[in-house]
Amino acid sequence: MIPLIALEEHYVSSAVTQAQKVNRYASFPPHIPAKLKEVHDKRIEDLDNGKISLQVISHGPGIRPATLCAAANDELASAISVNPTRLAGFAMLPMNEPLDAAKELDRCAKELHFVGALVDNHVNGDFYDDDRFWPVFQQAEELNLPIYIHPSFPADKEHYEGNYSDKIALALSAFGWGWHSETALSILKLFASGFFDRFPKIKILIGHMGEMIPFQFERIISTAASWGLKRGFREVWKENIWITTSGLFALPPLVCLLQTTDISHVLYSVDYPFSSNERGLAFVEEVQKSGLMSEDDFEKFAYRNAEDLLGVKAN
Repeated sequence: MIPLIALEEHYVSSAVTQAQKVNRYASFPPHIPAKLKEVHDKRIEDLDNGKISLQVISHGPGIRPATLCAAANDELASAISVNPTRLAGFAMLPMNEPLDAAKELDRCAKELHFVGALVDNHVNGDFYDDDRFWPVFQQAEELNLPIYIHPSFPADKEHYEGNYSDKIALALSAFGWGWHSETALSILKLFASGFFDRFPKIKILIGHMGEMIPFQFERIISTAASWGLKRGFREVWKENIWITTSGLFALPPLVCLLQTTDISHVLYSVDYPFSSNERGLAFVEEVQKSGLMSEDDFEKFAYRNAEDLLGVKAN
């Protein structure tokens, strides 16, 4: 088995758990919050079960103040120091305080040796096309580190309510639809704002096979052609955006992704612990048997693209 690197993989720090008033994971099956808190032996055991050589860990969704983000990042760095060949880190940033977020990203890169950052796809309903957030991305571009834009719960949950139960509305607003469509919207709003003209070397990561964008790819390109931007969406997608498979283990969306995206920007991920490493491994084996990728391309997908993007090495 060739090495695997996974990079949309989560934990929850004890500092955040103690500070939060509402338990976001109270309704989840008990094994989910237990695995989120575990960053030592049990996590390594789960990595072995999924044949994952290196897991890049990021904090679960939520906007927290700068002091709490720093405490969570320090806690993660301590855990990584115990298993430095198996774990790496994405910084948690106080995105509602952009200048502090830029400083924390710089600290995490230079002092904690994190390999990027993961942020929610909006801040209380405000998306990153608002240039007050851009100092964070300017810092990321200067550090040559990627920012992973990750789904979060919508600010307008009422939009998803209807003639069905609150449980169904929650699913529609989150993992059933809204997480992905709103993260796609976040990318399109960035593009429309001229963000990628301003930051031509920025590296943006998104998950779940491209958050629906590959299916709409040609329509987006034709629609945006008249927007007066220096760089077209096809160029931006090719040069500035990397996509993981996190939590979406099916061949049809992968086929669509591969038909719209250079293989060098397609990366394996699991979305642990919300998806299991074993399920991810079964998908990897399915991909390998499918013939969708050459042997060289499969190695890029499994680990080499992540090595190139993040400056890490798989065992």
